[in-house]
Amino acid sequence: MIKIKPELAQIKLSAWRSILLLSLLVLGLVSLAGRAAYLQGMHHDFLQQKGELRYSRVIEMNADRGMITDRNGQILAISSPIASVYADPKVVKITPEQLKQLSGLLETSMAEIDDRIKRENSRFVYLKRQVVPDTAEKIMKLKIPGIFLSSESKRYYPESEFAAHVLGFTDINDEGQEGVERGWQDSLAGELGSRRVIKDNKGRIVEDIENIRTPKPGQDLVLSIDRRIQYRAHVELKDAVKINKAKAGSVVVLDAQTGEILALTNLPAYNPNRRSTINNERLRNRALIDTFEPGSTLKPFTVAIAMEVGKINADTLMQTSPGTLQVGRKTIRDVNNKGELTVAQVIQQSSNVGTAKIALSLESQTMWEMFNRSGFGMLTNSGFPGEASGILRPYNKWRTIEQATMSYGHGISTSLMQLARAYTIFASGGELKPISLLKQTMPVMGQRVISRHTALAMSRMLEMATKPGGTAPLAQISGYRVAGKTGTAHKLIDGQYANKRYISTFVGYAPASNPRLIIAVMIDEPSAGKYFGGAVAAPVFNKVMSGALRIMNIPPDAPANNVVTFTATPEMDEEG
Repeated sequence: MIKIKPELAQIKLSAWRSILLLSLLVLGLVSLAGRAAYLQGMHHDFLQQKGELRYSRVIEMNADRGMITDRNGQILAISSPIASVYADPKVVKITPEQLKQLSGLLETSMAEIDDRIKRENSRFVYLKRQVVPDTAEKIMKLKIPGIFLSSESKRYYPESEFAAHVLGFTDINDEGQEGVERGWQDSLAGELGSRRVIKDNKGRIVEDIENIRTPKPGQDLVLSIDRRIQYRAHVELKDAVKINKAKAGSVVVLDAQTGEILALTNLPAYNPNRRSTINNERLRNRALIDTFEPGSTLKPFTVAIAMEVGKINADTLMQTSPGTLQVGRKTIRDVNNKGELTVAQVIQQSSNVGTAKIALSLESQTMWEMFNRSGFGMLTNSGFPGEASGILRPYNKWRTIEQATMSYGHGISTSLMQLARAYTIFASGGELKPISLLKQTMPVMGQRVISRHTALAMSRMLEMATKPGGTAPLAQISGYRVAGKTGTAHKLIDGQYANKRYISTFVGYAPASNPRLIIAVMIDEPSAGKYFGGAVAAPVFNKVMSGALRIMNIPPDAPANNVVTFTATPEMDEEG
């Protein structure tokens, strides 16, 4: 037993020390009370904010992406709800058996999942994006602490490859990457919302506190595309590319009166629902991005401006014999000696010599202005990302031979869309129509390029080109008058004309008496033996146009037996 000495028990503090100790105790209590009052009163918001950070979270609310439909309301692109699986590594508790089951459901190796859920410095890691609802439900039934689902959406394209180059596609974050999806991203995407929630120590949402910002859904887009015509164009192009053993091809269908794009298709194509099939070659929207020398499809513009300024008329005689024209050191040739032709026959038989002579009678500036007003060398403003403007060099840099060859489409480059749009001049009575990929509900005003009189005269010449004796009798359609022009040009590769590699084109419209549709066809490098535009591209025009006229219930403007049988002649061939 410990005994305390009596003298120690009787020790007393001096008075001043007692007062000092008491004062310090009182001062400490006052300081604590003051601090508590300050924090709970004057600094309440700060404390609340710090407290909320431990259990309150602000999470984003996805906005529904706008739907895309064709002009008749048929769905072309729509978003469907889907889930993504994520983990909070700090709270994940998983057994070996659960890890094995999760690996099978996610189709991901156990090692990869294990690596992700052990990232101790992270509170959020995706295990897999865009999981189908059935799989997501099975994952949640495993009841693994720290494994959660987040709501997302996935874009679906009912038309698969048939409208791929029109629509494009979105990435895994639902942001547009190509086509309409990219060009109209801001309109389609809408605006994200946000809400405040309370989460428990396992990261689970236990209470919704408030909506901070309501998500704003994206706008629906109604395109000018008619899915029936789009389908027809794609199928016929696919057959033509296969039959002609071609490298690629494109078709553009325009409403001649409004400039609306009713169909646009390219090959090779891809299925936007299967991202694994997508590569750079298939991605190319060739009708808008690829440029080429248009060849003889440019001849009507040269003849039109010469008529407009009074140099010629449809009956003016042009001597093309002996089938060649010497310009400096260069020689311009026709495929055969066509002799004396009227201007109308120059177009009908596609004479390079006749067209070059007409061009050389013009001032280079006059010719350049015609091409420029027709939209060559500039964007069509279709809204597609990456659209090419083509090349139209300044007239003051043209040499004489260049002016001559440019008259039949050499030395100038254009896209198929530009070419199709340019033909609205002849189909609409002299006006260049604006291009639109969205459905138009108001009358469309064009820009006048040539007089109505000249446009009608050119239309009659272009109609002659599709009859026997012309270069495109294969474009004839039973019950309808058709007008159009073929083109055949050597491909330019690295600045040099490639031997036996051609671009075959045809641009035309119908019914010729009151044009409603314009169709432009391009076949790249046909290698099955035929390569002239009249033999390769014109038949595609025929099939797409005949189907489109029926789809739109456009009344015939000719007898049902108007198609004239013919035997192939040298006039069906052209160079340029």
